Amino acid sequence: MIVWLNGPFGGGKTQTAYELHRRLAGSVVCDPEHVGFGLHRMMPAALRGDFQDLPAWRQGVFEVLDLAAERYPGVVLVPMTVTDPAYFTETVGRLRERGHDVRHFALLAQRETVLRRLRERGLGRGLKRESFAVARLDGCLAALREPEFAEHLATDRLTVPQVADRVAASAGLSLTPNTDGPLRGRLRRVLIGVRHIRCD
Repeated sequence: MIVWLNGPFGGGKTQTAYELHRRLAGSVVCDPEHVGFGLHRMMPAALRGDFQDLPAWRQGVFEVLDLAAERYPGVVLVPMTVTDPAYFTETVGRLRERGHDVRHFALLAQRETVLRRLRERGLGRGLKRESFAVARLDGCLAALREPEFAEHLATDRLTVPQVADRVAASAGLSLTPNTDGPLRGRLRRVLIGVRHIRCD
């Protein structure tokens, strides 16, 4: 099974993916952003735009996830924002056409909720560090509410472990119980956030 976690930037995709990974034995996180970062590093800075616009990104993501789902015995967790219907078809759609069991979830929240989450991960710089995410927020939320991006999951009043529980229940997956207290859970999320800071 592939569990694709979609949503706006700052919507909790990566945190949810790693919460599922922690509590789902044998699962693996495959992050398509790494394909995009690799393509960017190969290109002159002046030519870098949205890596999703590169056919090589969409093809590469399809091929890597196709291989992982075909040969890896565990659940493949994919945290990635994709809002263009054509790009969605080239990735999620093609994987389904190949016969893979792809469970797609759009993690949605009100604009104010996402902005608050972006401020929290801004490392003391507020929303300045998250200008890319803020600029695309309204478009992401509008696109992902469309029917083709279902299943929709409202996360405003849910903690990360609760979001993971909802995803797992819908996908028919059994998670180990969450035994983190508030402090340990917060520390775990901070560490995940730090590990995923972009430096390029």
